[in-house]
Amino acid sequence: MTTQSAPAARAAAAENQRVLGMSQALGEALDIAMAQDETVFELGEDIHDPTGGGFGLHRGLSTKYGLERVRPTPISEQAIMGAAIGAAMTGMRPVAEIMLMNFLSVCADQLVNHAAKLRYMSGGQTHVPLVVRTTTGAGGGFGAQHSDMLEGPLAHTPGLKVVVPSTAADAKGLLLSSIFDDDPVVFVEMSRLYYTAKDHVPEGDHRVPLGKARTVRAGRDVTLVSWGRQVHDCAKVADRLAGQGIDAEVLDLRTLTPLDRDAIMESVGRTKRVVIVHEAVRRGGFGAELAADIGEELYGELSGPIRRVGAPETPVPYASNLEAEYMPHEGRIEAAVTSLF
Repeated sequence: MTTQSAPAARAAAAENQRVLGMSQALGEALDIAMAQDETVFELGEDIHDPTGGGFGLHRGLSTKYGLERVRPTPISEQAIMGAAIGAAMTGMRPVAEIMLMNFLSVCADQLVNHAAKLRYMSGGQTHVPLVVRTTTGAGGGFGAQHSDMLEGPLAHTPGLKVVVPSTAADAKGLLLSSIFDDDPVVFVEMSRLYYTAKDHVPEGDHRVPLGKARTVRAGRDVTLVSWGRQVHDCAKVADRLAGQGIDAEVLDLRTLTPLDRDAIMESVGRTKRVVIVHEAVRRGGFGAELAADIGEELYGELSGPIRRVGAPETPVPYASNLEAEYMPHEGRIEAAVTSLF
């Protein structure tokens, strides 16, 4: 039996912990999946070289795998979704890109009325191993028709899995798990994280299981529950609150369906206070479902009301100053937390 020297072990560990941005991590996941399984292919608008898609994360893949497996499509979300579902039903593992989340409404019939229901309606005989990647431009000046977070209606649809990563490592691991899942997954990416969410990303076939939340920061006084970009805001607020004597726990859900309900109840049951933070409009958002669930489970045990921080009931503004105020920023999160003490 041979063992590595300490310097060699440290070098190997460093090599395995490269710092990548989220866009790089996602591109690497797609590359690994296509190299492993010939049934995996991509389709979407302008995803081929030289541009490699609207955000460049496919760059190099069509050159490596050819246009049969990295397939540029017409600007037709209905065509993309319909082709992807048909391919999934016949044994392929398509990864369909709907460039911006608002455009899911264009192909909602195929996604909600077919992909989500086929396994149920066939008595479990027909699986739809489909991943729909999509992004939202909120906070980047993309305008009202390109910036909505619509995870709530998706999570409300039985048969769909909904994933929202907040880090580059999770983006890679969750995407690989989604591609090799036998049911349809909507994989929601937040465009502002493509180049700002940089962290250590393991080499190779790194997978993060669906349905498992991540404790970003342990605490004893209050739980901040979030997903996607707002996880980073919550972590910053938690660090600042520590200086005021408030020890905040931050829980990153990572997937909304399946939901790690046990992790939520364990954390909130211990801290007795909770603030739920999401980018989507507050009214009718997924945070309302979490609040109801927590209230039913922990009724009489909480030390204060359940707080929710989300966007106001208006389309996303284009003007940068209004858009910045629209987003559930750190000041609003901190105010929600301090109101509980």
